[in-house]
Amino acid sequence: MIERFETGTRMSQIVKHNGVVYLAGQVGEGDSVADQTRDCLAQVETLLAQAGSGTDKMLQAIIWLADMNDFAEMNAVWDAWVPAGQAPVRACGEAKLATPKYLVEVIIVAAA
Repeated sequence: MIERFETGTRMSQIVKHNGVVYLAGQVGEGDSVADQTRDCLAQVETLLAQAGSGTDKMLQAIIWLADMNDFAEMNAVWDAWVPAGQAPVRACGEAKLATPKYLVEVIIVAAA
């Protein structure tokens, strides 16, 4: 069975299938990469809880930065946020995001 949450014409924020939770890419508000990362991760927590999951069940993270020069700043927030011993597999790369105001986008896959 496939379950979709917060579904619109273009996309769903959450899709659950066979015990796996897939989140849409999350972007945040703020003037800095750190601020936007904190906001993204707060949204991830909310969506995971809505799907019956949590940060301790994350399987994979894909992070896009508008500028890889912001890698250390984003990592400082990420490292403080990830539950100790529960880090998912992760990839991080540079990409042109949807609008210039976005500096970071986080995509998460987790167990339900």
